[in-house]
Amino acid sequence: MLLWERPEPPNRPVPVPLSRELIVRAAIRLADADGLDAVSLRKVAAALDVGPMRLYGYIDSKEELLDLMVDAVYVEIRPAGDGWREVLRSHAEATRHAVHEHEWLADLLGGRPQLGPHALANGETVVAALAGVELDAVMPMAAAVNAYVIGAVRREIAERRAERASGLDMKRHQSALGPYLNRVFATGRFPALETVVRDAAHLDADETFRIGLDCLLDGIEARISR
Repeated sequence: MLLWERPEPPNRPVPVPLSRELIVRAAIRLADADGLDAVSLRKVAAALDVGPMRLYGYIDSKEELLDLMVDAVYVEIRPAGDGWREVLRSHAEATRHAVHEHEWLADLLGGRPQLGPHALANGETVVAALAGVELDAVMPMAAAVNAYVIGAVRREIAERRAERASGLDMKRHQSALGPYLNRVFATGRFPALETVVRDAAHLDADETFRIGLDCLLDGIEARISR
């Protein structure tokens, strides 16, 4: 029986109450503080002041715990709006916000299918917003938005982690590369890159995400309008 269909053990008198919800909350606190490496059944049990074996009455493995954690965060991803474009934009922005709040989520999105109740409710809202679109195109369109968001937030989180690891601000790091790029561009081998680097606006992460998402949604709109 899948995790999502398996009932919890019945309540019984114990010194420390336990439930899947309490286990997941504790795991999320550990992951928010120190990343996924801080999450293990032993560490979660210690945080709840119970023996590790008690957790196995509620979950079978760390993989199940990670699935529960991801589904719990989907509560924060609530797409809304009038029309498919607003819903897809809301879904993308809410997912990005959730990853920024829970950095570890970037490592889990796009992996195993998310079949928990909150993830399925999210998917239902997105797919319902595309009602009337060519049926065979619905899932590719939703998947395209998900792929864009996952790629964008993973890049942002990777940059954030690199800054922490090196102690360098990304803008200062980019400025330090200036002399090298000047030498490379002086060879004349990369004229298109030189034009963009020198003359295009230097956008922040929010603007970059928004423009990229607009390009994707424009493409979906063109497909729908055909």
